[in-house]
Amino acid sequence: MIFLKNILKVLCLILFSAGGLRAQLLHQQETLTRQDSLRGGYGAGRSWWNVLKYDIRLSVNIGEKAISGYNDITYAILQDSKGPMQIDLREPMEIEKVEDLGTRKPVTFRREGNVYWLHTSGMTTHKKSRTIRIYFRGNPVVAKTPPWDGGWIFTKDEKGRNWVSTATQGIGASSWLPCKDHQADEPDNGMTININVPDTLAAVSNGRLTAKTRNGNGTTDWKWTVTQPINTYLITPYIGHYVHFSDTLQGEKGKLDIGYWVLDYNLDKAKEHFKIVKPMLRCFEHWMGPYPFYEDSYKLIDAPHLGMEHQSGVAYGNKYLNGYLGKDRSGTGWGDDWDFIIVHESGHEWFANNITTRDIADMWVHEGFTTYSETLFVQCRHGLKAANEYLIGQRKIIRNDKPIIGIYGVNKEGSSDMYDKGASMIHTIRQIINDDEKFRSLLRGLNRDFYHQTVTGRQIEAYIIRKTGKPLQKVFDQYLRTTGIPVLAYTISGNKVRYKWTNCVPGFDMPVQLASGQWLNPKEQYQEAPLSILDNNVLNVNPNFYIRTEKAS
Repeated sequence: MIFLKNILKVLCLILFSAGGLRAQLLHQQETLTRQDSLRGGYGAGRSWWNVLKYDIRLSVNIGEKAISGYNDITYAILQDSKGPMQIDLREPMEIEKVEDLGTRKPVTFRREGNVYWLHTSGMTTHKKSRTIRIYFRGNPVVAKTPPWDGGWIFTKDEKGRNWVSTATQGIGASSWLPCKDHQADEPDNGMTININVPDTLAAVSNGRLTAKTRNGNGTTDWKWTVTQPINTYLITPYIGHYVHFSDTLQGEKGKLDIGYWVLDYNLDKAKEHFKIVKPMLRCFEHWMGPYPFYEDSYKLIDAPHLGMEHQSGVAYGNKYLNGYLGKDRSGTGWGDDWDFIIVHESGHEWFANNITTRDIADMWVHEGFTTYSETLFVQCRHGLKAANEYLIGQRKIIRNDKPIIGIYGVNKEGSSDMYDKGASMIHTIRQIINDDEKFRSLLRGLNRDFYHQTVTGRQIEAYIIRKTGKPLQKVFDQYLRTTGIPVLAYTISGNKVRYKWTNCVPGFDMPVQLASGQWLNPKEQYQEAPLSILDNNVLNVNPNFYIRTEKAS
């Protein structure tokens, strides 16, 4: 998602000594509650069962800002459990009743804040699957500033007509839907969502439209089907005066269906503005591998908020402007001739939707790589020099306020630096690899080898280290787990340079390339090397490395 608010309140500093100033490793301190642990952890109420499919029936009362319906949850039993099943549903939404669809017997439950405990004793037979139906209703949390402060969105379009959707990253799908609201468990066989709305409105969602039924009572059911695994925060309805047009792309896995759902008065400008989509998808397939959801298509949908990476139904709200609401975030000019929201949110189809982190503390995998996809798109469009300048231009946004990695097990992200600092770390690793075909193979390999999987950040780090053959662990520790930017301290005497790393984690030994092309291998102790090129007695480092330099007196 675009620039999620900082959630964590900081922080205490630990300074490492031993040979100079070390990077500041932060231990986030925040008052955490049992509700945080229930929401973010993977405890006993979640670990014994695996979601196979969601089948959702949803009715929306726009005037009352209320919803109702049921969710059929088909799940596999991984181990016998005498404990209850944890189902998440945020207050003030309520579960009305639960039944086992196999026996048609009611399931008892009790509420604990935003969690319901279903008493499933006697229903847990090892290695068998079951389906329960959970009826729900209520007035869901209304988003204050979507997509950053999320929930349901009840608004009006430019003609004063109803326009409704959701943006629930962070707050979670459990803000409206009873589900297992944890990124670690995606429904293996996808989902269906049947949305009941007035005949005058269209209802759009993830996947493909598989049924549209007029009920004869002034309402229509729109059924959408997703065949691939999908994370709960990506599930969303879009309700409004939509019209549809389509296209296809002959991609790496064959014909990719492309759909556009836009408000009726945006149709003409959408047909022109969305021409960027096909070259963008070609670019991303080249760098990151085949689009991950051919079975469910690619869609771009007008949304009543800025944007979100809803799987196979990307939310678009950038007002048909290039840049980010008309501005190039990098300040270089290279982001002026393409729509930031289309590119960034579509990049998430590879990193976030295909490869999903099990804990949002590791959201750098989503946001760092997706922010870097913007650089890749600039390279496809304008060449490598422009791409490098675009990436470097984004560094002015980095805050270095707290570590990129958040607190595990409590549904807490780290710093918003996961976007631009995460991208700069990836760009620095690209320089260390020093072979763009190997770098491209790495990105494609990630999307192939972790296809439709949930992962930990450590898994991604280990994979990159293994595939590149580079000792990058200290690089990850430096940029992900501290706020310090490594400093290359140096002195020059004649045609020789003495140099070392400071402001870094213990053992930091990242190689660095000078602007002249010469490579240095700094350690924490001074090294010495002849300089192939002297430049006004200053050590000029390749600016694609995200470091600082400091000439010692």
